[in-house]
Amino acid sequence: MSFHSKLNNVAVSIFTEMSMLANQHGAINLSQGFPEFDTPELLKSTVNEFIASGKNQYAPSIGTPELLAQVEQLIHRQYAMPLNPGQSVTITSGATEALWCAIQTLVTSGDEVIVFDPAYDSYEPAVALAGGRCIHIPMLAPDYKIDWQQVEEVITNKTKAIIINSPHNPTGTLLTEQDMQTVEKLVWENDLYLISDEVYEFITFDGRQHESVLRFPKLFERSLVVSSFGKTFHCTGWKLGYCTAPPELTDEFRKIHQYVTFASFTPAQLGIAKMLQQEPSHITELAGFYQSKRDCLVNALQDSRFKLLNSQGTYFLLVDYSEISQKSDRDFCHWLTKEKGVAAIPLSPFYENQTSDKIVRLCFAKNENTLLNAAEKLCQL
Repeated sequence: MSFHSKLNNVAVSIFTEMSMLANQHGAINLSQGFPEFDTPELLKSTVNEFIASGKNQYAPSIGTPELLAQVEQLIHRQYAMPLNPGQSVTITSGATEALWCAIQTLVTSGDEVIVFDPAYDSYEPAVALAGGRCIHIPMLAPDYKIDWQQVEEVITNKTKAIIINSPHNPTGTLLTEQDMQTVEKLVWENDLYLISDEVYEFITFDGRQHESVLRFPKLFERSLVVSSFGKTFHCTGWKLGYCTAPPELTDEFRKIHQYVTFASFTPAQLGIAKMLQQEPSHITELAGFYQSKRDCLVNALQDSRFKLLNSQGTYFLLVDYSEISQKSDRDFCHWLTKEKGVAAIPLSPFYENQTSDKIVRLCFAKNENTLLNAAEKLCQL
């Protein structure tokens, strides 16, 4: 009996590929986007306390009441968005699950979803599994801005949704207030929905403001917003995130979520609720914390032959290596890992049609010594 794959074009993710290569060759891993430092002490201790006190059974599928209440307060503080208590936030097992459930909520067979390349690699498989098709619009280096005129031209009667990502992985760019007003107009005029991937929402630099969908009440009426505790609290291995949406979309989202993971890790939910309540300054200080790491790496690479692109948010920096090598970005990353001891991520896997740009992504969510050691190796090229 022959077996037909539902995702026959999907291979091992580039993140897994490069981290495995880094481990194999003992390279400094600036590829996969995980922090080298630990989650805050208060959060670790409170989670351990909840485990010790027996909070180890299923949480409610939508999330613990304690965490839902704290997230609603956080959203009101950050974005002045009042939510219906208990009706608009769902806790998920990581942002990737939230993205998957959001896509399944909206997309049916034959639907088209507009995405912007370089696009995070989980979008397209989720759309395909829902029976839909991604329409890719490339963003061009070095600014990686969205051409909204091109977006308007590709919208058809099959278009169901648009997926945006800001702060943007892998480019580190931010959408502006004007971008958000434009997408709001397109969504309402064409009867579309929006999925907004905002997992790096608290990590913006140089005084820039993150223009969340949650700042735009009319746009929010047709949106699902995905956020990540893992990115915010340096605990990516806990796989905890959440989705915020108006009640009618939340109801549909929760129907799917309950049959994917049903509920997420109870002690971590309770611990993060306590962290949000007792140390709200962690979030307000996050941008400055990561900006110092960005600046450390940028300053250390000033004498290199790389051209550094502007990182406005996230914990990623793009660098142009065209003065160093004419290898493809993937071949360059393999060579850099094996021969020079630093692992990076190529951008071409984030495109439908592989880009010929000589640009790779470095992760600076690392300790200063790691960044300086990596920069020393990179400056020798």
